[in-house]
Amino acid sequence: MLTLLAIFTSILGFAQQPDWEALAKESKKTEVYEPVPQKVTPGDSSREAPSDAIILFGENNLEKWTYDKPNNPQTWKVDNGILTVNKKAGGLTTKDKYMDYQLHLEYRIPEDITGEGQSRGNSGIFLAYLGLDESGLFEDGYEIQILDNYNNETYVNGQVGSMYKQSIPLANAAKKPGEWQTYDIIWKAPRFMGDGSLLSPASVTALHNGVLVQNNYELKGITPWIGQPSYRKHGASPIRLQAHGDPSEPISFRNIWLREL
Repeated sequence: MLTLLAIFTSILGFAQQPDWEALAKESKKTEVYEPVPQKVTPGDSSREAPSDAIILFGENNLEKWTYDKPNNPQTWKVDNGILTVNKKAGGLTTKDKYMDYQLHLEYRIPEDITGEGQSRGNSGIFLAYLGLDESGLFEDGYEIQILDNYNNETYVNGQVGSMYKQSIPLANAAKKPGEWQTYDIIWKAPRFMGDGSLLSPASVTALHNGVLVQNNYELKGITPWIGQPSYRKHGASPIRLQAHGDPSEPISFRNIWLREL
């Protein structure tokens, strides 16, 4: 009987109401009220940029970009809010330079695409463009691949969604040629010490058509076509749309915006 009474008393003790006032005081010790996050109005649809976005291309002009071939800007055709690379145009590079950002971009590979492997809708986004390499022949920087891999095989570290020649995508989320596709990318630029040594590597998180393909991947350096990745000191850099020069072009782009982080 004494044992049962002790158990019953113990249960009643646990059933007592907690001291909410004391708990609230404890909770306040870990509440933070500053800094207050900036208010940002999101777009009403997936095609609308948020209120604090920098619109890189959204209408019918390329005022925020520079041409590789300034005397022949018609090689990039702009029509009704769609930007299309035409013939061997050379790339487009932003006039401004950026460090860390969130980037949204939409692209379309032609429905009647031809070719195979890397010669099928090949393009790319240089998330930080460093110019040409030492040979003066190849582009230097950090490229996330654009390619038609809906029904097209190639080396997996060169398919759509890859950080070219470096990081295999976590999934193949390619849509059919002729359909609009999206990239949503979080880019963190590398940092360097005064002597040029690496302080912290670049990292990228990317969603292709809403599917995670790069998950905070830390790059080993630039993404060269030939050779191993490596770093060299740089700061804020432009973004570049690659014109690969394949006969399988033209590739179209629209609704390009970013938010600096």
